Amino acid sequence: MLGILKSLMKNRAFLLLVLPGAAWFIIFAYLPMFGTIIAFKDFRIHPGGFFESVFKSDWVGFKNFEFLFSTNDAYIITRNTILYNVGLIILGLVLAVTLAIIMNELLNKRLAKFYQTAMFMPYFLSWVIISYFVFSFLNVEKGVFNQILVFFGADPVSWYSETKFWPYFIIFLGLWKNAGYGSVVYLAAIAGIDRSYYEAAMIDGATKWNQIKFITLPMLRPLMIILTVLALGGIFRSDFGLFYQVPRDSGALYPVTNVIDTFVYRGLTIMGDTGMSTATGLYQSVVGLILVLLANYAVRKIEKDYAVF
Repeated sequence: MLGILKSLMKNRAFLLLVLPGAAWFIIFAYLPMFGTIIAFKDFRIHPGGFFESVFKSDWVGFKNFEFLFSTNDAYIITRNTILYNVGLIILGLVLAVTLAIIMNELLNKRLAKFYQTAMFMPYFLSWVIISYFVFSFLNVEKGVFNQILVFFGADPVSWYSETKFWPYFIIFLGLWKNAGYGSVVYLAAIAGIDRSYYEAAMIDGATKWNQIKFITLPMLRPLMIILTVLALGGIFRSDFGLFYQVPRDSGALYPVTNVIDTFVYRGLTIMGDTGMSTATGLYQSVVGLILVLLANYAVRKIEKDYAVF
C-alpha cells in the first residue's frame, strides 16, 4: 500500500493530466454499463424512478434479442450496416492517406494549410445541416440536379424514391465529411518521419513516387493498421445522421438506407421498446469487441509490432 501511495505521489502531475479523461470515461462509459441489464428485462416505468423501474421489471432472458433477429428487416439492416461500414473504412483509409500525401507534397505551405482547412470544415457540420444542402440538390421540383436534367431535355428524377442512387450518395457523403479529419491524422504522422530518409533517397536519384512508395507508405503502415483495427470495432454501428437525416427518413429508401441504428430508433420512438434498444446496443458492443480482438490477433500473427495490444 505504501508503495502504491509513493508511486501516486511521484506521478501526480501525469495523473492530474489524465484525470479529466478518466472522469469522463467513468461517468459516461463505465457507470452507464449498469443499464445493460435492461437488455434482459421487459422494462416498464415505475413511479419510484429509474432504479426501481429496472429492478421491478420482469426478466425476459434473450427475448429482446430474439425480437431484433426475428423481424423481416433483420437481414437488410445487418447487410446494409456491414457493407456500408466496410466500404467507408476501406475507401476512407485510401482517401485520407492520399489527401495527406498530396498536402505534404504541396510546395506552397500556405496554400496547403488553406486546402487542409477547407477539407476539415465538413467534419464540423451536423448531418441536419448537410441534409438541407443535399435536399437543395435533390428536390424534385427545384433541386439543382433536376433543373440541370430539365435544361438538357431529360425527365426530372424523384431522388428520394429511387433506391439505386442512394448507396453512392451515402458513401460519397460519408467520405466527404470525414476524409479531412482522417487526412489530418496521417499528415501529422508524415510530418514526424525523419527527413534524412528522403534526403538519402534524393541523393540516390529516387523520384517522388518512389519516395512515397518506399518511405512514406511503409512509415504510415503501423498507423493505418491500428486505425483500421479500431474502426472494425464500430463495423456494426452506423453514423445515425447520415442514414436518417440525409435521406429524410424516406420509407421508399429503407431497403438501402435502413441500418441497425435507424431500425432501433424507429422501434424506440414508435413502439417505445427500451429493452430491444438496449439489447441491440449490447449486441453491437459485444460484436465490435470480438471483431477488434480477432483483427488484433490476426495482426499479431502477421506482424507483432503493428498490433494494438
